[in-house]
Amino acid sequence: MWLLWAHCQDGESSGLDQDREKRYAELFDQLDLNKDGRIDIRELRTGLAGRGLSRGSLERIVEAGDTNQDGVLDFDEFTQYLRAHEKQLKLMFHSLDRNNDGKIDVAEIQHCLRSIGVNVSLEDATRILLSMDKDGTMTIDWNEWRDYFLFNPITNMEEVARYWKRSMMLDIGEQLTVPDEFTEEEKKSGYVWRQLMAGALAGSVSRTGTAPLDRIKVFRQVHGSTDFKGNVLNSFQYMLKEGGLQSMWRGNGINVLKIAPETAIKFTAYEQIKSVMRGGSESRPLRVHERFVAGSLAGATAQTAVYPMEVLKTRLTLRKTGQYSGIADCAKQILQREGVAAFYKGYVPNLLSIVPYAGIDLAVYETLKFSWLNRNIGLADPGVMVLVGCGAVSSTCGQLASYPLALIRTRMQAQASVKGAPKLSMLALLRNIVTKEGIAGLYRGISPNLLKVVPAVSVSYVAYEYTRIMLGVDIEGRRGGKGKG
Repeated sequence: MWLLWAHCQDGESSGLDQDREKRYAELFDQLDLNKDGRIDIRELRTGLAGRGLSRGSLERIVEAGDTNQDGVLDFDEFTQYLRAHEKQLKLMFHSLDRNNDGKIDVAEIQHCLRSIGVNVSLEDATRILLSMDKDGTMTIDWNEWRDYFLFNPITNMEEVARYWKRSMMLDIGEQLTVPDEFTEEEKKSGYVWRQLMAGALAGSVSRTGTAPLDRIKVFRQVHGSTDFKGNVLNSFQYMLKEGGLQSMWRGNGINVLKIAPETAIKFTAYEQIKSVMRGGSESRPLRVHERFVAGSLAGATAQTAVYPMEVLKTRLTLRKTGQYSGIADCAKQILQREGVAAFYKGYVPNLLSIVPYAGIDLAVYETLKFSWLNRNIGLADPGVMVLVGCGAVSSTCGQLASYPLALIRTRMQAQASVKGAPKLSMLALLRNIVTKEGIAGLYRGISPNLLKVVPAVSVSYVAYEYTRIMLGVDIEGRRGGKGKG
């Protein structure tokens, strides 16, 4: 009897192995796009584009499976990697399945995230479950778990929890006001500062790449339609004629320099404000509106600290050839001629613009992201490019709402640099613009500003991808070695 049972078990195991090998062969055939019997990093990236995996994750798959070190995976290496990875996934599935019923439910997802210090609401945990639940049972069985993580090179439960956290909270936007959430462990390990540094470096590359459009925007904001009749192209030609091609990057140096202090102050202030808002309950997760308030206050704190650099950026951007020899000379001349107060010109409209920008940016971003998730139930979480797209749209909506205040701020910052211009208050300037140029005058210079959103976010994404690999920060929250994500 025992021998018969053992024979049946062997037969069942053999059948499962045959099914698995058949599945592996089909997957290999799908990913081997040029049908040369090998899969390289490009084919993996194309074939797995819908899964939202970073370049670093794909590189780790190739590195882990590439036993002969030729940089590609043949069929044997591919199947060997998947067999080993399935074993790890099986162990993780059993570890997460705390009641041993063969399924993972919402409570078990919450417990998993709590193990790395992230307390999520029932709604957020349900959203994670729905992204994996293909059969609509509100639980995740082994097949759903395996199919979801088969090409994600996670190796332990901590990495699963980090992946869920990143897919749920990742925010990408050029001027995002609400910072990301980080666990205590990530703060202690230095991961947070590597992440922030990757973002700052990406921002530097992005701002430098779109500096000419930014300079045209500032020029048109300050020189109203009554002063300068031309269109965007005429503005570009005027600046080229006045200072040559290199003049299009005027003010970019200080614009890049202020990224690091602003990011650091914003993040530190955000953490302190969150702590105050939570009161005695340090583990309580902040709701979206609380994150918005904390993010807005943190943004206001950072803006207050770096605002003199904003004034310097505007003056340097608008300067004529030979007007200032550099940042220090510009600061010295402003101080001598106008006093310390000049470094806070336009501060009030700048502060007021934070609320509509932050509120609309966050609301539109969350709405777009969750709309995608609800329409794609059973599919992978949004890939990084989907989140970048959400960031670009939400940033644009935020800019449209706060642009009139941003224009008034820029005009106030530039007042002393425009010869003969009357020194007007915020409300007087608003009335003056509407009277002379109409409501459209409040949106002067917005076309180059909108034109720069897509290239800025795209360049920022590419730069972020490479700086993240360089610094050893992966989007799933794992630090790798050299050359890894």
